[in-house]
Amino acid sequence: MTGIKHDLHAKLKASRAGMLAKVDGLSEYDMRRPMSPTGTNLLGMIKHLVGVEHVYFGDSFDRPPPDILPWNEDGTVWQGADMWATADESSAYILGLYHRACAHSDATIEALDIEAPARVPHWPSPDTTLGYLLVWVLTDTAQHGGHADIVRELIDGRTGSDTATSETDWSTYVQRIQAAADAFR
Repeated sequence: MTGIKHDLHAKLKASRAGMLAKVDGLSEYDMRRPMSPTGTNLLGMIKHLVGVEHVYFGDSFDRPPPDILPWNEDGTVWQGADMWATADESSAYILGLYHRACAHSDATIEALDIEAPARVPHWPSPDTTLGYLLVWVLTDTAQHGGHADIVRELIDGRTGSDTATSETDWSTYVQRIQAAADAFR
């Protein structure tokens, strides 16, 4: 695989790895706890991305995904059930679903041409292509990756690998930002 399809797939794999890195070393509690007024949490974002991978690289190509998702089967996905893990859904279970969903998606991406037709029934204009869906899923995964960066920083201060070193004096840095903002009070 070469060209734009290869590049998009590589970026998608990197975004997925970034999502998984955000739960690395965390307790069950820290993976699950809501960190925003709308309940944003790390494990919930990964659970959501399981469904994204299933729909856009499985169902949209008539390639049945590897798992049946209970929240899709009972319709609670439309009430946000894909954005948090219940007490009965272990992190190992959710992470296993994500690994299998990604492997299934990778097989779809590798097997099809970038112009391969796809159909997303819940879209107003359902006909699309593998290339468009690669961009769609990469964008969604990267967007949630940005959310995950912030959530992880709120949990334990860990930031992404492309930020300043651990020796950064964050207090002084934040004070400089605050001073600049204060000029507009």
